[in-house]
Amino acid sequence: MPKSDPERELPLSSAVLHILLVLADGERHGYAIAQEVESLTAGRIRMGPGTLYGSIQRMTASALVERAPRRPRADQDDERRRYYRITGHGQRVLELELQRLGAVVAIARRRRLLRTPEPA
Repeated sequence: MPKSDPERELPLSSAVLHILLVLADGERHGYAIAQEVESLTAGRIRMGPGTLYGSIQRMTASALVERAPRRPRADQDDERRRYYRITGHGQRVLELELQRLGAVVAIARRRRLLRTPEPA
């Protein structure tokens, strides 16, 4: 059961944040999550199995993600794979974390601490 106040989940670890970002786009199995995180971060973040599945286990316990009941056809899948999806609670926590990070970036820009231009 989700905590009543999603803000209690903040701040998110880098691993949890990136897993939620990937799952916000749709259901994925564990290895596909790790590949997508690596791709999104241009290789800067690589999650080993311990980090990935340990994070997913904690995220499931906190109701940020859940096992997805639907699976691809058997001839297009490996039966050992577990698929995950973001929950409504997880979506709200992700939104709050992105707002929090946006506020930090805004402060850094105002103080001229961030030298790169804002992406288009």
